[in-house]
Amino acid sequence: MKTMLKNIFYFSVFAILSLNASWAQPWPTKQPIKIIVPYPAGGAADVTARILAVKLGIAINQSVVVENRAGANGVIGLDYVAKSMPDGYTLLATNLSSHGTGPAVSRKLPYDPINDFSPIMLTSLVPMVLVTRPNFPAKSISELIAYAKSNPGKVTIASAGNGSSNHLASELLNSMAAIKMLHVPYKGDTPAMLDVMSGTVDVMLPSIVAATPHLKSGKLKAIAMGGASRSPYWPDLPTISESGVNGYVGATWGGLLAPAGTPNEIIAKLNTEITRILRSQEVQTQLAGLGAEINPTSPEEFKRFLRSEIDKWTKVAAVNNIVID
Repeated sequence: MKTMLKNIFYFSVFAILSLNASWAQPWPTKQPIKIIVPYPAGGAADVTARILAVKLGIAINQSVVVENRAGANGVIGLDYVAKSMPDGYTLLATNLSSHGTGPAVSRKLPYDPINDFSPIMLTSLVPMVLVTRPNFPAKSISELIAYAKSNPGKVTIASAGNGSSNHLASELLNSMAAIKMLHVPYKGDTPAMLDVMSGTVDVMLPSIVAATPHLKSGKLKAIAMGGASRSPYWPDLPTISESGVNGYVGATWGGLLAPAGTPNEIIAKLNTEITRILRSQEVQTQLAGLGAEINPTSPEEFKRFLRSEIDKWTKVAAVNNIVID
């Protein structure tokens, strides 16, 4: 009897220790890591996340999967991550729309875009590009400004929708160039660009990722790049800033966040591994095909960047009374 009780005791102790050990497994051995993309599959954020997921999985010897949680202009996916356990197993692929122009035009977000997330890093910059219908008379920013001033209210500029990143970028260009192009909103970049190609609308500011296939086919004409400097992939295309609208920057970007409270050591490991991945020749080549410029940062630099982007686009939205709630 004593022997049986002794065996039961040891078995119970072993079971408790085993259970505790299973809960105390070091990151990232407990379960697969999810990268949440708050948009449908196929976009720049989704493609980039999938490239990083494969390489990160190999680097840390753990499964990394991409999960699309689209809806409400990204709010559904962001809210999911904000309310997830801060254990390093749920990450967010963020961009200008979710952590720049989105908070600028939305007054009723169910999360705080800064305080409810832990920054991991900025991964890439993707400049917007000012494109026109093929037969548009202006061939440069200076010619566009002159044409718009001599034809007030007649130059039309398409966007992916009210409050979208290229809508706000268009209004910023209007303000800084002292012109007024007529905004024509669409439900997404694709239908907007189709109408620019057909000549229904005059100009647009899509990302270089979205515009590149149509620029190469000659269906769109590029006037200037919206980034802070010339793109290494389009070196002959001047920036809007150097073309007469000094200081103008219209660029989208990609980055990674985790739920607020994620341990610093996990954030640091993710930052180190993904920086190494981004600097590999293979990944640089893959992202270059999207027109993305690799720009890894520290978590602290990314947090400052997020604050500056939200502040910048909030001012643009306020001046132009752009609200989507």
